[in-house]
Amino acid sequence: MKLNNKNEIKIIPPIYIVLVAVFLTNIFVNVELIGRDEPIKFSHFLPNIITLLIFFFVHKIGVSFDFDSDGETLIFKNNGVFFSKFMEYRVKKAEFPKRKLAKYKFNNYGIYSSITIYIKSRRRKGFKKYTFNTTFLSRKKKSGLVASLQNVLDKPKAVA
Repeated sequence: MKLNNKNEIKIIPPIYIVLVAVFLTNIFVNVELIGRDEPIKFSHFLPNIITLLIFFFVHKIGVSFDFDSDGETLIFKNNGVFFSKFMEYRVKKAEFPKRKLAKYKFNNYGIYSSITIYIKSRRRKGFKKYTFNTTFLSRKKKSGLVASLQNVLDKPKAVA
């Protein structure tokens, strides 16, 4: 099963542009106020602070998600959105055989969701843990992802 959130994340670049426009507009307003010899108050900078916080939050959750369970391997990948047509940045990728998947945990916090996968490792005790952002994955795709991972865990392991 292959799935991604390419259609859902098309909204992120326009949000970036609007936030940058709001930030720059407020800077110009503050420069104009300084030119009028009015006292600068904290409330003049509050819109910029809020805009920056929203920008960092959108930057944190605004990543594409790709999943591929066809074949013998599972592939999970997060990638940045804004420059993704030109280059890969903010890439987080895990590619491993299906037999190494130990468990997974889906976290949903309302406006942020992620999936944590645990992979068996021969080199160290315990599991290797990867967390991938799935915020902009539709509900139908999330349930398909969970069903696919559950199917991998439920299949009996081949004895070599």
